[in-house]
Formats: sequence, C-alpha cells, structure tokens
Amino acid sequence: FFDQFSLTVFMGIPLITLALALPWILYPVPQNRCLDSRLLTLQAWAIRQFTHQLFTPINPNGHKWALLLASFLVFLVTLNLLGILPYTFTPTTQLSMNMGFAVPLWLATVLIGVRHQPTHTMAHLLPVGTPVPLIPVLILIETISLFIRPIALGVRLTANLTAGHLLIQLISTAAFYLCFIMPAISALTMILLLLLSILELAVAMIQAYVFVLLVSLYLQES
Repeated sequence: FFDQFSLTVFMGIPLITLALALPWILYPVPQNRCLDSRLLTLQAWAIRQFTHQLFTPINPNGHKWALLLASFLVFLVTLNLLGILPYTFTPTTQLSMNMGFAVPLWLATVLIGVRHQPTHTMAHLLPVGTPVPLIPVLILIETISLFIRPIALGVRLTANLTAGHLLIQLISTAAFYLCFIMPAISALTMILLLLLSILELAVAMIQAYVFVLLVSLYLQES
C-alpha cells in the first residue's frame, strides 16, 4: 500500500522531477491577441479573485508576495489534483519536499518581520499583562510555537494527502475482491469509493489553499 509513495526512477529519470515539471505545461499562456480565450479569461479571473481575497488584510508592502503566493497556490492545486489520477505520482505526499516548501517561506516571513518591525516581532513572544514569574515560561512556549509553524505546514499537507490516497487504495482493493464474492456489497463499496474520490478532490484544493493562507497570515504578522 505504501509503494505508491516511494521515490521511483524510470529510465534514469526520477518521477518526482517529471511530476514537478510537467504540470506547468497544462496551463494556457497569454498570447498577443485582441481577446483572450474563455479558458484564459477564467484562469485570470480565478487568480485575481484569490489574490484579492488573500491580500486585502495585508499591508501594501506585503503585496509584493502576490505573484509568488498565487503561483504557488496554482502549483500546489495542480500537483494535488493530478496525484489523484491512476498511475500518477504525487510529490506533495513527500514530507521532505513539503518541508522544503514550508521552511523557506516561513523563514522569509520571520526575517521580514525582524528587519522591518523588530519591536513588534519580539512583542509576539510575550503577551501583554503577563505576570513576571510567567515571563520566561511564556517566552519559551511562544518561541517553540514559532519554530513549530513550518513543521505544522509540511506535516498537515503530507498527512491529509497520504491519508486520502491510502483510503482510496484500501477501498478500491476491497471493492475489487468483493466483486467475485458479494457483488451487492462490492457495488456499495464502489459508491463509497466514488464519494471518497469527490471528497479527495475537495481536500486537494482546500489543503493547497490552507497552506498558502497560513503563509499569508504569517506574512501579515510581519
């Protein structure tokens, strides 16, 4: 069951490299025309709505991150959705790769806060009105929670996608073997598999959005 998450190599090429590179060719590129196609218009509208919703509460200085986070959301959604297809590899089920995404983005938000608002950033480590005896303990707790953020980002994305893939494989295997023994139970299992697949499509998009949303909230604090 866990073989689907192994980093395999085909003809000397790691599949994770292809899985990361190929999704970009699926999106249409704007051309020098008077009018864009319906697909390009829909794509631009969706990215514009997402960017507006995400960056409305953020200071104008943070709007420089709009292109990065919008592109990253599209990239994550594409990887998550393509990974649900049969005989495909899902890079976002690899904790090492998700941590490679989470740590630099989180560290960038922390460094921006320390550079532009050092006093405000340090003030997050100590809530207002804290009793003097609790000051060292709260500073330690807030520091630990700060460093746990990138781990939570990577683990959340990995765990949700891995759990969904395992459930789909378990239920599909059960439906296949029950088909020869109890056809009626197998049909019910197939209905459950269909519903689970629809849920997994929603999870794939929601988890990508949550990942980028949390990064934007960390940026907002800075």
